[in-house]
Amino acid sequence: MRRLKVELSLTSMVAMVLVLAAVWLMIKLLPALLLLVAALFLAGALSPVVEWLEGRGLRRHVAIGLVFGGLLLVAAAGLATTLPEFFDQARGLIDQEPAIRKKLIDFLSAYPMTASLADELHNLRYEELLRGSGKNLFALSLRIVEISVYAIAAIFLALYVMLDRDRLRGALFAIVPRERHVRLAHILLKLQTIVGGYIRGQIATCILMGVFMFVLLRLCGVPNALALSVFGALADLLPLVGIFLTMGPAVLAALAVSTTIGIVVFVLMLIYEEVESRVLIPLVYGRALRLPSSVVLFALFAGATLYGVVGALLALPVAATVLMLVDELQVELPGEAKAPEDLRAERETEQAEREYQRRTTSMPAKQAAGVAVRISEQREESSPPAGEK
Repeated sequence: MRRLKVELSLTSMVAMVLVLAAVWLMIKLLPALLLLVAALFLAGALSPVVEWLEGRGLRRHVAIGLVFGGLLLVAAAGLATTLPEFFDQARGLIDQEPAIRKKLIDFLSAYPMTASLADELHNLRYEELLRGSGKNLFALSLRIVEISVYAIAAIFLALYVMLDRDRLRGALFAIVPRERHVRLAHILLKLQTIVGGYIRGQIATCILMGVFMFVLLRLCGVPNALALSVFGALADLLPLVGIFLTMGPAVLAALAVSTTIGIVVFVLMLIYEEVESRVLIPLVYGRALRLPSSVVLFALFAGATLYGVVGALLALPVAATVLMLVDELQVELPGEAKAPEDLRAERETEQAEREYQRRTTSMPAKQAAGVAVRISEQREESSPPAGEK
C-alpha cells in the first residue's frame, strides 16, 4: 500500500490560520455585517431617486433630505391611515369574541371530523394560554424590538453612506489597484441595478397583495377593507412572518361578519399566498434580477433557514450579486467555455481601462473614481440589452 505524504509549509499553515480566524470573526460580526449589507442595499435603492433630483438642479444634500423626508412622510401617512382603524378593529373583535367563538363552535360541531376541535375551543381559557406562553411572548417581544432597532440603525447608516458617497467611494478606489478601477466601477453600477430590480419586485408584489386584499374584503363586505389591505401590503414585505401578519387581521375581521365569510377569506388568501410564493415571486424577481425561478426559490429557502427573516429578505439580492460577480470577474467555471459575447466584453473592458489610465494620470483617487463611474455608465448605455446579446 502506497502512503500519501502531506507536507505543509509555514506559509500554508499561517494562511490556514488566518482564513479560520477571518471566518470566526465574520461569524461573530454577522449581525453588524448584515446591518451593513442592509444599509448598502437601502442606499443603492434610493440613489437613483437622489441622482434624478440632482439632475434637476438640486444639491445632493438637499436631494437626500427630500428623499428621506418623503419616505418619513409616507410612512407616517401609512401608519396614520392603518393603525387607528387596526386598533378599532381589534377592540371590536375583543368585544365580539364570545359571539365569534360561539359561531366557530357551532360550525365545527356540525361535522364529526371537527367536533373535537369544537370541544377544545369551548374549553379554551385565555388565562392558562397566556400563562403557558408568557416566556415565548416575551422572547418574541424582545426579538421585535431588536429587529426594529436594527432597521432604524440601517436607515441612519444608509443616510450617512449617501451623504459621504464621494469620500467613501474615493477610499474604496484608493485601496484597489488603479488598473482595476473600471471593473470596480462597473461592478458597483451592476449592484445598483440589482438593488433597483429587487426594490421594484418588492413594490410589485406588495401592490398586488394590497389590490387582491382590498377587492376580496370589499366583495365579502368586511369593514375597514382599505386599512386592512394597506396593512397587508406592507406586511407582505416580510418573508416568513408576513403571511401571518397579512392573514391574521383580515380573517379575524371577516369572522366578525360571519363564520362563512371568515372561512372564505382564509381559504382565498391562503391560495393567493401559495400562488404568490410559487409563481409570482419567481416570475417577478427572476425577471427583475435575471435569476432562474429555481434559483429564486432555493435562495429564499436557504436564506430563511440560515438567518430567518433577515436572511430571506437579503437572499435574492445576495444571490444575484454572487452570479453577477462570477460573470463580471470572469470566473472560469468547470465545463463552461467562453462565449463570443464574453470575449467581446473582455476587449471592451481592456479598452475602457486604457482610456481610464490615460484620463486619470496623476489624479487623486476621489476624482478618478468619478471618471471610472462615468466610463462605466457610458459602457452600460452603449451595450445592448441582455436579451439581444
